[in-house]
Amino acid sequence: MRQPGGAPSIRFDAALTLIDEWTILRLPATASKEMPSRGQVAVQGTINGHEFRTVLEPDGDFGHWMRIDAEQQKTAAVSAGDTAMVEIEPVKEWPEPGVPEDFATVLEAAPQPIKELWRAITPMARWEWVRWINATNNPKTRQRRIEVSISKMEDGKRRPCCFNLAGCTDPQLSRNGKLIEPSTGPKHDR
Repeated sequence: MRQPGGAPSIRFDAALTLIDEWTILRLPATASKEMPSRGQVAVQGTINGHEFRTVLEPDGDFGHWMRIDAEQQKTAAVSAGDTAMVEIEPVKEWPEPGVPEDFATVLEAAPQPIKELWRAITPMARWEWVRWINATNNPKTRQRRIEVSISKMEDGKRRPCCFNLAGCTDPQLSRNGKLIEPSTGPKHDR
């Protein structure tokens, strides 16, 4: 699983754990150290031999993690509490992010130059905009971030600024920019 001219694959075993109601896989420190960035990293790989492509999230402590959704758990025959065999390698081609409905609606209604800028920026830059908007549970803050995003793009800005790219920004899974510790509560496969 090596891209032409690419770095060798990184292999490791990792336990799937729960944080709140999400099943995640945290990379061992040795694997995270081999990543090209302390922030998000696009990777391709296998979990128990089953292929996937994703963007690793930073844990705010120089490491990385990824969600393992119900479909991946079923395909790889793993669930929270199990250990999986993982092989990954960073890739240059980033997948498109899922653009939240509220932001997508505003982008669709935006003036043509903003739409063109959105199409012209890299998928990595689009991930950063989405990540910044999603980094809050507060509806008013979220709405304000969407407005600020459009305003910045109107000024030609290609990326958001002023947030820690190496911090864990998922508000359901982080506290003070760090991935919270896994729970031992009941399992939910989301």
